[in-house]
Amino acid sequence: MIAIIGCGNTNREDDGVGVYVAQRLLELQVERAWNGVTVYDAGTSGMDIMFKARGCESLIVIDANQSGSEPGNIYEVPGSELENVPEPSYNLHDFRWDHALYAGKKIYKEEFPEDVIAYLIEVKSTSMGIGLSPEVQKSGDRVIEKIIERIQAYLDTP
Repeated sequence: MIAIIGCGNTNREDDGVGVYVAQRLLELQVERAWNGVTVYDAGTSGMDIMFKARGCESLIVIDANQSGSEPGNIYEVPGSELENVPEPSYNLHDFRWDHALYAGKKIYKEEFPEDVIAYLIEVKSTSMGIGLSPEVQKSGDRVIEKIIERIQAYLDTP
């Protein structure tokens, strides 16, 4: 099974790109009835990733990125490069998806997918507001195409 999880805050302009991708893929999942593929809109809950990825063969995470590079740039990064040890905290909001990758492997061991890929899309703005910038939405659409290709390859594998 493949788990696809979009992250972000739709009230912060381009930060919602992961949610945008997940919502479009959910619509396509209904139309195409993909077996063995689950799509989740995790919003800002990093903890959800850890729980939803358990038992999957493959995990795809989509989120916004803010590195100062060109808005709309897409980074396809192996999850192992993004795992991050969570800092001790009493606030679950501080537990992000990069922490979930680390914690999921530690807690669930072989039940957590080894095959993890993240699509990070460079933002133009994370100001308060609804809607994506044209550059980021276009990149979100390209990521959707890339994920559909991965799904098709997965479904075609015996």
